[in-house]
Amino acid sequence: MPLELLLFYLIVFIFGLCFGSFFNVCTDRIPRHESVVKVRSHCESCGYTLEWYDNVPLLSYLFLKGRCRKCKQKLSVKYPLMEAVTGALFVLIFIFHGISIESGIWCMAAGVLLTISIIDWRIYEIPIGLNGVLLALGLIHLVLDLKNWPDYLIGFMSVSLLLYIIYLLSKGRAIGGGDIKLMAVMGLLLGWKLCIFGFLAGCIIGSIVHIIRMKVTGAEHVLAMGPYLSAGLFLGMLFGDRLISAYMGCFPAG
Repeated sequence: MPLELLLFYLIVFIFGLCFGSFFNVCTDRIPRHESVVKVRSHCESCGYTLEWYDNVPLLSYLFLKGRCRKCKQKLSVKYPLMEAVTGALFVLIFIFHGISIESGIWCMAAGVLLTISIIDWRIYEIPIGLNGVLLALGLIHLVLDLKNWPDYLIGFMSVSLLLYIIYLLSKGRAIGGGDIKLMAVMGLLLGWKLCIFGFLAGCIIGSIVHIIRMKVTGAEHVLAMGPYLSAGLFLGMLFGDRLISAYMGCFPAG
């Protein structure tokens, strides 16, 4: 691999770390309905306002040995993990899709999906604001690829309409409104093929993982679908086109 490309991926990873740090803030504050921009980062235990050198992604956590500089309270390992995972997701997207504006848009979407996953796992709710961010990304992508607008319009309705019907028939017991909105905005972003792929993949992942959780940990039947749908959608971003093309290749025309 050329040195220039390695340097580029390193820069992408660093950007991912920085965005991962911001997404960490979102996962903590959005469920509490707190501002993610107006309040400076601080220790949840003692209120110590973090300085810039306490906020260097990944490195500050390692340097402080995972503890608050002032009160020495142990910090959650979630913070460096989310930063590292976001950085890795960013790099993977650029590796699979090359250096393009679309890759940048999908990086932002992947970070938002990760944020949604953590929040939904905690409180069984997908914040409308995060779906709004995905909607904005979808509209930007639509404008950049306007010639394929039918794919995105169909994608907006392909899965979400089905889920909305299920929502109505079950009176909200089978699916949440946030999941419907998530699949709508991601369909607008990815198009109908990848949206359906992501939905099916998410359902399969959710079924397997949750059955294991019920057997091993005694988890309840009720589950947060956001993390599983997000995982399926991310797999769609990476492999969807290739897998769909390979599948269609099994049925040659004529």
